[in-house]
Amino acid sequence: MPAELLPPARTYLFVPGTRPERFDKALASGADKVVLDLEDAVASDDKANARSIVATWLAGAMPADRSRIVVRINDAGSSWFAADLAALGDARGISVLLPKAESAAQIAEAQAALPDAGILALIESARGVSEVNRIAAAGAQRLVFGTLDFALDLDVDISTDASGLGYAASRIAIASRLASLPAPVAGVTPQLDDEARLMSDLAEARRFGFGAKLCIHPRQVQPIHAALRPSAQALDWAQRVLVADAASPGAARLDGRMVDRPVVLQAQRTLALARN
Repeated sequence: MPAELLPPARTYLFVPGTRPERFDKALASGADKVVLDLEDAVASDDKANARSIVATWLAGAMPADRSRIVVRINDAGSSWFAADLAALGDARGISVLLPKAESAAQIAEAQAALPDAGILALIESARGVSEVNRIAAAGAQRLVFGTLDFALDLDVDISTDASGLGYAASRIAIASRLASLPAPVAGVTPQLDDEARLMSDLAEARRFGFGAKLCIHPRQVQPIHAALRPSAQALDWAQRVLVADAASPGAARLDGRMVDRPVVLQAQRTLALARN
C-alpha cells in the first residue's frame, strides 16, 4: 500500500540510540514506529557516539525498516542540534522527532536541513502550547505531546491526576485538526508494569482526540493496539450503517436513528481503524 494511504501510526516505541542491539528487536515488537533516541536517553558525553551509531545503522537498513523509523534529535536550542541534522543528511523514508518544539521557525529549519524527512513536533512546554497552531501549520507531519516535560514546566503533579494536562491536550488536538494533521500522539506512561494505568492514560488521551501513544517498553505496544481496535459490536454497527445508507442514501434509519452524513463518515472511520 502506498505510504500516503497507510493509516496513521498508533504506537511509537523509544529505543536509546546507544543500544543498536535493540533496534531490530524494537522493529520486531509490532510497534508501528520505532524512535531511535538521541536526546533524553543519551548522556551528554555520549551524544556523538549515539549519533554515529544511528547514522551507521540507517545507512544499512532496508527501506521497509527505514519507513518505520523516527529519530528523536536534540532540541533546536541545544549545542547538538546542528550535528544531529548533519548526521541525518540522507533521511529518505524516515521521520524526525523535534523535542521542545516552540516555534514555526524551528520546524522550518529542521525541514530545510532534512527535506526528505517528515518532522514530528514534540510539544512539551507552555511556550510550545502557546505556539502550537503556528507549529502545526508550519509543515509538521504530526504533533506529539510530551506530557512529563510539560508537567515539569508548569510544576503540575500528574502522578495520580492528569487533569492538569487537559487544556494543553485540547489545544494540541484542535491545532492538529485545523492543520489537517493526523490525530496527535499522547505522551508516555512511565509505569512499566501497570497495564491499568496505561489503559487509563490512553482512554484519557482518546477523550481529547488523540489517536496514538508513545511507548517506553515493548510490552506496552500490543495493549494499545488492542484498545484502539474497534470492538466487534462497533464493527457490526458500522457495517449495518453502510448497508442502510447504500439502500436509502440520505434518508436511511437504523436502530431508530437517522443515518446522516456524519454517521456514515463515523462508520467508514470505524471500519478503516479495523484494517490498521
